[in-house]
Amino acid sequence: MRTIWRQLLFITLLLSPISAWAVDSYRFLHVSIDTPWFIFIFLFFLVFAPMILMAILHWRQALRDDPEEEDKS
Repeated sequence: MRTIWRQLLFITLLLSPISAWAVDSYRFLHVSIDTPWFIFIFLFFLVFAPMILMAILHWRQALRDDPEEEDKS
């Protein structure tokens, strides 16, 4: 029974007009002069946010007192 529904769905998708899927699709692909800047800003924060977090966590750990050194003194 499942294969019948899959075949019907597949045939329906093949027979449906493909041009209807492309209505106003160009506006999502429109590239302007601002597009590279948006990509750069997005990638900048995506790449550098983990590095900044790593630096903050490393700095915090470095400032924390070592319990082994306290026991020696």
